[in-house]
Amino acid sequence: MTTAPHPLLATARALADGLLAPHAARVDQEGVPAAHLDAIRRSGLLGVSAPPEYGGAGAPDAVAREVQEILAGACCSTWFVQTQHHSPVRMLAQADQSVRERLLGPLARGELLSGIAFAHVRAFPRVPVRVTAERGGRRFDGRVPWYTGWGLNDVMLLAGVSETDEVVFAFTEAREQPGLRASEPMRLAALTAARTVSLALDGLWLPEDAVVLRTPQEKFALLDRPRNTNASPAVFGVAYAALQVLEDAGESEVAGALRGPLDEVRGQVYALAEHPVPYERVAERLALKTRSYDLMRAATTAAVVAGGGRAMDLGGTAQRLFREGMFLLVQGQTTEVRRAHLDALAEI
Repeated sequence: MTTAPHPLLATARALADGLLAPHAARVDQEGVPAAHLDAIRRSGLLGVSAPPEYGGAGAPDAVAREVQEILAGACCSTWFVQTQHHSPVRMLAQADQSVRERLLGPLARGELLSGIAFAHVRAFPRVPVRVTAERGGRRFDGRVPWYTGWGLNDVMLLAGVSETDEVVFAFTEAREQPGLRASEPMRLAALTAARTVSLALDGLWLPEDAVVLRTPQEKFALLDRPRNTNASPAVFGVAYAALQVLEDAGESEVAGALRGPLDEVRGQVYALAEHPVPYERVAERLALKTRSYDLMRAATTAAVVAGGGRAMDLGGTAQRLFREGMFLLVQGQTTEVRRAHLDALAEI
């Protein structure tokens, strides 16, 4: 836990205990309701890392990580929709374009909810979305394989790669429009509730003042790498929720045996996340990430085993956490992360 309690941690726990966790089974089967996101909008959690001068909390990264951990452990589907919002907020806070003045305040205050459509940029040198200059703006063509929160988000941060290998990020409304068409929501083994679609881009034109960042692909890759080599707070949130299922099932000894190593790895992961050079110590980050996966998998598996046949009921918590854990194994996965994880599994 963070050494200095922050008010938003209490807010996150109250929201998790009073709203998200009690309805997580229903959300898993029926979809994330707008009412859940409205509660998060009002709570101030969407602005946890945003500058105070724009209506945010300006909280330390340690607080932001713990907020995400709490929400993921309560309802991973709701967590996944709202977690998309924080990358655009961080990017806007560092931008110097007019788009910051137009959007950062509404995003920090929760008046707007943003999604992201840029994971495909990591596929370079393959270019799923191409950006070209056109008519004083930017034209986007291609396909976004994954976009989460369709029908729930207000705006999206979209990225593509130019012919000069420059990554271009721009905001647009999260709705069908000329040049942008969404697929039907995907049916997935876990987190179908988060309304993930693919996006077809065929000449989507955005004005130049919608652009928030232009950066060489090599520089983007260097700065983006730590986002995937560090373990996600959601992994710990789901793992701790599974340990609580074990406690409730009367398996305190098993829960305790897993909690110690989980606490230790969590502390190491979060300490390394504070390292002043985020793209250093990559091998150590990957080793801790795969160890975090091992412990999450053990915790969610133990929760299912403790529940026996009852754990197979789709309304049960154990099987939902197990499926959410499976999703987190591949969420944000890159070739580097996949290789490290498979190599670690091969040594079991």
